[in-house]
Amino acid sequence: MATIHFIGGEKGGVGKSLVSRILAQYMIDQGIPFLGFDTDRSHGSLLRFYSDYASPVVIDRFESLDTLFEAATESAEKRVLVDLAAQTYDLLVRWMDESGVLETAAELGISVRYWHVMDSGKDSVDLLGKLFDRFGDRLSYTIVLNQLRGSTFELLDASGVKERAAELQAKFVSIKRLHDSAIAKIDGRSTSFWAAQNNPDKGVTGLGLLDRQRVKVWLRNAYAEVESVGV
Repeated sequence: MATIHFIGGEKGGVGKSLVSRILAQYMIDQGIPFLGFDTDRSHGSLLRFYSDYASPVVIDRFESLDTLFEAATESAEKRVLVDLAAQTYDLLVRWMDESGVLETAAELGISVRYWHVMDSGKDSVDLLGKLFDRFGDRLSYTIVLNQLRGSTFELLDASGVKERAAELQAKFVSIKRLHDSAIAKIDGRSTSFWAAQNNPDKGVTGLGLLDRQRVKVWLRNAYAEVESVGV
């Protein structure tokens, strides 16, 4: 079954693009064919780190968004990975509503999954509740607890939103913290996660032997989380 993966969370700085990159690298490493689409016009991470797999999409143009849906219909074996920039939720909802996206996807046997990437703040919890209010059981959900943006998620646990997630059969994954200097070097040099693990040239990646080992351990844990929910 073709699957469209929207990587969102609406709030800036929660790690949406990081999760998109993890998923892209996972699918490359596992030999899973996919097409990436990047909605961030100024800092598109999929275009920056995985340019061979990604194309730009203009979030406020229906004709542009239509291309990602058409990609899912044309090649059932390929996943479609969409990195949503911050503040794009309303535009995405308008396209879905006015184009009958979810109804058409159901008719064609296309799965649509929304990955809600969270930090530990109240805004992320409120936005998750808003997502549930809007779509209910018409979407599949994966909730990403990004520990690079918060070590505990007590506000989610106490909010009642977690119980709603369980009712909607949402899946949870946790992305562990990676040492700050390692992620800064990876981002600063636009290094793919493959190169961060495997390229021994410190002059190219800025990463020493133990930096690369830390990335391997971190990414192995992230892959295990992805595998627990599937793509």
